[in-house]
Amino acid sequence: MSTTTTPTWVHTFDRLDAVEASLDGSWDAVRSLLGGKGANLAGMTRLGIPVPPGFTVTTEACLAHLEGGNVPPDGMWAQVADALREVEDRTGKRFGDPSSPLLLSCRSGAKFSMPGMMDTVLNIGLNDETAKGLIALTGDEHFVMDSYRRLVQMFGSVVLGLRDELFEHVLDEARAARGVATDAELTVEDLHGVVQAFRRIAVRFPTDPMEQLRMAVEAVFSSWNGKRAVDYRNAAGIAHDLGTAVNVQTMVFGNLGEDSATGVAMTRSGSTGAPGLEGDFLVNAQGEDVVSGTRATRPIEDLAVLMPESYGQLETIARVLERHYRDMQDIEFTIEAGTLWLLQTRDGKRTARSAVRIAVDLATEELITREEALGRVTPDQVDSFLHPQLDPTSRATAFADGRALATGLNVSPGAAVGVVAFDPDVAVTWAAEGRDVLLVRAETKPDDVHGMLAARGILTTRGGRTSHAALVARQFGKPAVVGVGALDIDLTTRTATVTTDHGEVVINEGDWLSLDGSSGEVFTGRLDTVVPDLSDEWLSTLLGWADEIRRLGIRANADYPVDAERARAHGAEGIGLCRTEHMFFQADRLPLVQRMITATTTADRRDALEELLPMQEGDFLGLLRAMDGLPVIIRLLDPPLHEFLPTHEELGSRITDAKIRLTAATSLADVDELLGGLRADEDLDDRVRALQEANPMLGLRGVRLGLVHPEILRMQTRAIVRAACAAAAEGLDPRPEIMVPLVSDVGELRRAREIVESEAAAVMAEQGREVPIVVGTMVETPRAAITAGQLADVADFLSFGTNDLTQMTFGISRDDAESGFLLEYLRTGVLADNPFGHLDPDGVGRLMEIAISGARAVKPDLAAGICGEHGGDPRSIAWCHEAGLDYVSCSPFRVPVARLAAAQAVLQGPAA
Repeated sequence: MSTTTTPTWVHTFDRLDAVEASLDGSWDAVRSLLGGKGANLAGMTRLGIPVPPGFTVTTEACLAHLEGGNVPPDGMWAQVADALREVEDRTGKRFGDPSSPLLLSCRSGAKFSMPGMMDTVLNIGLNDETAKGLIALTGDEHFVMDSYRRLVQMFGSVVLGLRDELFEHVLDEARAARGVATDAELTVEDLHGVVQAFRRIAVRFPTDPMEQLRMAVEAVFSSWNGKRAVDYRNAAGIAHDLGTAVNVQTMVFGNLGEDSATGVAMTRSGSTGAPGLEGDFLVNAQGEDVVSGTRATRPIEDLAVLMPESYGQLETIARVLERHYRDMQDIEFTIEAGTLWLLQTRDGKRTARSAVRIAVDLATEELITREEALGRVTPDQVDSFLHPQLDPTSRATAFADGRALATGLNVSPGAAVGVVAFDPDVAVTWAAEGRDVLLVRAETKPDDVHGMLAARGILTTRGGRTSHAALVARQFGKPAVVGVGALDIDLTTRTATVTTDHGEVVINEGDWLSLDGSSGEVFTGRLDTVVPDLSDEWLSTLLGWADEIRRLGIRANADYPVDAERARAHGAEGIGLCRTEHMFFQADRLPLVQRMITATTTADRRDALEELLPMQEGDFLGLLRAMDGLPVIIRLLDPPLHEFLPTHEELGSRITDAKIRLTAATSLADVDELLGGLRADEDLDDRVRALQEANPMLGLRGVRLGLVHPEILRMQTRAIVRAACAAAAEGLDPRPEIMVPLVSDVGELRRAREIVESEAAAVMAEQGREVPIVVGTMVETPRAAITAGQLADVADFLSFGTNDLTQMTFGISRDDAESGFLLEYLRTGVLADNPFGHLDPDGVGRLMEIAISGARAVKPDLAAGICGEHGGDPRSIAWCHEAGLDYVSCSPFRVPVARLAAAQAVLQGPAA
């Protein structure tokens, strides 16, 4: 004969030792079983903190209830009855007994805090008889009837599913009839009338206290699957299979009169992290009055004046709880007739700035270790220090006013507010006039960069997370939202149109928009922003601790001296990628580059390169100065030539326009000028046609361009070496490293290195100075990764260009995919992650592992890093740490994020 043991579904608050023992002392398991609130109520009870007696119905009971078709598991209610008797014995009151009524609260409590997402019912146990008994005991009929009307209202809305507006309408009428502003000012007679009206609305309100408790518990169980709870878990990344515990607790009353109060306090500031109590309270009120916003609360400091003894006790308890839980606590308390009770404690929600300060302060106070402090701050919180944010109040107002316009991909964090400019030249002009500008384009191209630099933020209708707009925006710290397909730009009328829930909205050039690059949201009008400050002393301390722990080096992708200076100030240990092509898009250089590209003879090409040489040399010298003593990897010209040229369509439009204006010309000078421009555009159009490739991204670019036109390779090498010689002459320690891009075969790299070394030797001979020259390659094709052992024979270092390597490995265009089918893949779960956002460990990562292993079999000390956009992604950084890379390189604005993520990769240890 077999017997089965009924699971323990219910635990009283004073049984924590037994619960821990049954779970081998694991606090995480305790929180999983009792929920965060229940575990902490039991923990406070064990610490001797005044907690109203009660019990917890476990998360396992909730899951059994839900899985059983909303039927309680066998034995649960018998255990509830036993626990209730223990509470009655501790309080000297009886549930449902009019002569000594015990009233209960019923609150949810999942493992992870989900404030306001699930249900609560207070004052359970009141009916007409127990209300009379409580009046006789307290002599306060107003308090009792106020509690009774709260029960019926909460039960009606939470348990019975009635609209709260039905109850609020009754209260509105009662206040209006009495001529008062708050519920607390209603008379006893008014409250009797309110209760009766509520009972007529909530006709299924049970008078049996046990039935009230049963229905309330089951309603809280069911609220785990409520829409707002599910949405919150989705947004917060909380699993859906945890369930919620239910905490049934003796009611204590903050609405017993002027010597009673209720409030919420944090043990440190949730906004700044500064030590000391921060919070709000109300005299003669219940807890929902504080959090609902229906009454104007008072700052917690006032409690020290009104009730100094209770305030002092609260301060002492706050310190005890912080030391016990080793974190800032969010405390819910009630003062009943001068007696302080704690109803809840949990780790407090906090801003990014507060999170950093609290972590550092707790470590300084030796409540936690430095390693724990580093683990308590997320990379996203560090990132928030670096970008302006939309003011929360202004943002909330914009939503309420219907000014939310559209949503796209949140590719570069921070807020930007400005007037709309539809082309880069207008953006530059308006910015020069002192106006804040948002550059709004269908998509951006490299020759838009001047407008992008002038703009406060960037908005495009097409493109993905690694589109040109996204990459440049992140590089320069420009907030950006891309892929806003709902936005239709008409350059003829200089307008953009969006169809919203409120109708069609037309945006004219010059109108104000506000965008949030952190969320991808766009708003009409001007929203206020909050500007962060990276000089925060606590952040500097935290990142200093990260530097002591991390193994990975952190470099920056920087193309201009100002970016290099910013990167170094943020803690970069060198430049992992300088994209020389970005230097060519400046207004005074682009014509020379176009001349060089369209030259029909080598001599003409050399003439154009000779004019570009001093410009490039000056750029490189600025970078070497900014990074004195640190490595500077300079990538030779990489993109396809068509990116420097106008399209055939643009030239055709210019030619047609010139012909029209030519027919209307009235002077010989105008005719000559127009003819000159027309012939130049026609010649350029011929060259564009001649250079046109079916697939330019896989055409004449990178090392191929340098080998077909070695004069380009020589000019860039000469500029780098001359800059290094000039820096050395200034007494600096220049460390340039030349990177050959898009290599697929060792023969390409060997020939490119020969050209580079030959030109470098010639320059050093001319300058009479020796500088070290390092030559490596960018691994961005699958073949380069597979044959990295061969490349290592020739290369001094390898740098993985994970943007193109991902694109070629998956065989998809990142720009097209991220605004097209890839979104559907992610939505439907075909792909778990965007491979352009997080490094793909199984495909791209496997190729990288093959490359690292092959290369270091030839050269064990060969340096290897990554310089794609993944270099700033914390998950990708963790992978790079495990893979044994030497460094990651990212946008200057992501350097602090990468420093923290690299330290956390060490602390997390090897992946399972």
